[in-house]
Amino acid sequence: MDKQKQNRIRWLRNLLCGILIGAGAILPGVSGGVLAVVFDIYRPFMEILTQPRKALPQYWRMLIPLGIGWCAGFMGFARGIAAAITLSSAVTTWLFIGLIVGTVPSLFREAGKEGRSVSSWVSFSVCALAVFCGLFYVSRVIHAEVTPGFWWYNFCGALWGMGIVIPGMTSSSVMMALGLYRPMLEGLARLDIFVLSAALPGMFLTIALLARLVTWLFRRHYAAAFHGILGFVAASTLVIIPTSYSGFGEMALSAVCCAAGFGLAFFLSEIEKR
Repeated sequence: MDKQKQNRIRWLRNLLCGILIGAGAILPGVSGGVLAVVFDIYRPFMEILTQPRKALPQYWRMLIPLGIGWCAGFMGFARGIAAAITLSSAVTTWLFIGLIVGTVPSLFREAGKEGRSVSSWVSFSVCALAVFCGLFYVSRVIHAEVTPGFWWYNFCGALWGMGIVIPGMTSSSVMMALGLYRPMLEGLARLDIFVLSAALPGMFLTIALLARLVTWLFRRHYAAAFHGILGFVAASTLVIIPTSYSGFGEMALSAVCCAAGFGLAFFLSEIEKR
């Protein structure tokens, strides 16, 4: 395969990954940061944030399709995902579960690059338990709702920023528990200036503030931090597994979408290897 063709394939691959990561930030229970990790985009992204002079010359070609794809997934897909969730939340969720599960093997290999110690498995267990209990409590126990406003939309943007920088942080689930998810999604779908002016600054400021802290953690405690991410992935995936279906047809379609998501994730992993 000639170099020009390889570059085109990689550009399309990064565009598709950006779309999925942006859409994953929208979907309840799915972390855009986790998808960035499993698609092997998280580390270059964090390097760009923390060491832009060194990283930009190396990664700028990757950044362009990722940025375009992320905007398309996050902004353009808001209306489509809202409609899909309205039609069948179970089917939409199973599609993203398939995407996550399909990339777990490569994530597991990445976590063990610098060995696996007792502290690594302790990190995995603690993070998995904490995330599972926290998400279960937010989604099944707390039922309080707030009135959407500028500062609440700013808070939603901060949650999305945390979901990008901290893999496993499923911000949409928290918004749903507070009754902010649907008005936020509808505001993005119609490109509401009030919602955008509140949410986007909160998101970008949170990313800028947390980037160096998270990068330092990976640099000093790589194995423990990455196994913690594995725990985040496992717990956040278990929590979002749908438990109610309208009938056998929806169950069958969910299985098909899960398999399709798994196949797509496997295909993207193979492209990355090549």
